[in-house]
Amino acid sequence: MKSISITGLILLAVSALLFYLTTDFAVEQIKLSHIMGIMGGIGIGLIIGGMVGYLSKGSAIKEEQKRKEFKQLQKDKEELEKQAAEIAKRQVELENQNKNPQV
Repeated sequence: MKSISITGLILLAVSALLFYLTTDFAVEQIKLSHIMGIMGGIGIGLIIGGMVGYLSKGSAIKEEQKRKEFKQLQKDKEELEKQAAEIAKRQVELENQNKNPQV
């Protein structure tokens, strides 16, 4: 969002400068070419905003996918630790049975 705001402010400043240089902010001097320029500026702003939005959405989707994978890996790790603890417990029980055979 920061890059979209900065891009918008830069385009706004450029358009204000160009408008000032061509009309001296006098409404009587506005012509069809100025309206075409305004429409062109809006179009460029929408194109740039769309590209930046597409890129930021793609980044957000990738980040969310990484978070999901990380959570899944944490769950898998917990399950493996539980299995390892169960196996260790069984081995201790087997060793105890081998040391103290019941006749």
